[in-house]
Amino acid sequence: MKKKLIPLFLLSGAALLTACAQEKANTPAVAAVTKEDAVAAVNGKYISKTALTELESEITQRNRGQAIPKEKIVEELVQRELLVQDALQKKLNQTPEYAKQLETVKASLLTQATIQNFLKSHPVTDAEVKAEYDKNMVDTGKEYKARHILLKTEEDAKQVIAELSAGADFAELAKTKSTGPSGPQGGDLGWFAPGQMVPPFSEAVIALEDNKFTLEPVKTQFGYHVILREGSRAQTQTPPPFESIKEQIRPVLQRKKLQEFLAELRNKAKVEVFLPAPAPAAAPETAGAKAITPTADKASEKISETAEKTKAATADATSSAIEKAKSATGAISSKVSESAEQAKTAVTDTAKNAVNKVSETVESATENAKSAASETAKKADKAVSEKAAKTLDALTH
Repeated sequence: MKKKLIPLFLLSGAALLTACAQEKANTPAVAAVTKEDAVAAVNGKYISKTALTELESEITQRNRGQAIPKEKIVEELVQRELLVQDALQKKLNQTPEYAKQLETVKASLLTQATIQNFLKSHPVTDAEVKAEYDKNMVDTGKEYKARHILLKTEEDAKQVIAELSAGADFAELAKTKSTGPSGPQGGDLGWFAPGQMVPPFSEAVIALEDNKFTLEPVKTQFGYHVILREGSRAQTQTPPPFESIKEQIRPVLQRKKLQEFLAELRNKAKVEVFLPAPAPAAAPETAGAKAITPTADKASEKISETAEKTKAATADATSSAIEKAKSATGAISSKVSESAEQAKTAVTDTAKNAVNKVSETVESATENAKSAASETAKKADKAVSEKAAKTLDALTH
């Protein structure tokens, strides 16, 4: 009986990673797969049961629990191995293009390895989670609504204050000049308690009157802030119980530790940037007044390309998670979870492209598979998940 092949879907980076596994130099030896531990063999090369289990798990997860027949998954692994062997036979692993993409993938894998190693050796303890909760959930009796414009230098901040004094719109200035993640939203923070901010920022907000902005730059570890206080009110909502949100706080603290680790690495390193200095931005035609907190923003960002932006994004995630938690126990969980998910994504931010459409693979036509493989050849994936690497390592050993 002729066996019908399922469509092959080599997601971005999958073929390259499989070939990466052929690179033996400077890498630990992987135990050879024996016939007893194999589910299939391609020209004498065994495909391990572990490879099947891991790919099956990934597919089931992506399909929200819907299982795929093992025979189809095995056939997928067989087709991948056939392509790997064909590529090696044609010495495609010796081309300049392959070497360039290989370095990109290696860098991505090493990045994930050091992040995961750091998080494993520096876990967030329950005591740290409780301390963060106590610090941010204390009932201060008053809340404030503010915006800010975050700038790198005191001179830049004074220039913004001059423009505001001349009648410029605060939100518009924040959109064009703020270096903080909230800039595109006009520097808007929303309502927050003083304990959610670093002391210099909180003190400046408390000292202001409603609808007034700071006439001197406020310096924090994040830079120089120009702050607008938009309103104040009595704090009426009760913070949610610790047990209900502790697991939503944990990933925020994980990212905080990672941010500190990255800052430490940068401080010890000699970093040189050779980009030309940016041209001075033209002053906006309109203006006004408003500000944001150094530890907050409504959405978290991925770990930034520079230590400063990493710090700002992490601070924003922390404030956002706690702020949303205080708004109401019912609404808290969903909102803060959103922030927590983003935090987790930031910590483990890797592309899981090697599996995120396998379900479509099983269902799609062979023509779609060829198109997907062609797309793979055009782009080198810059972020590859650890699980994808492990799966494909197993396939080629």
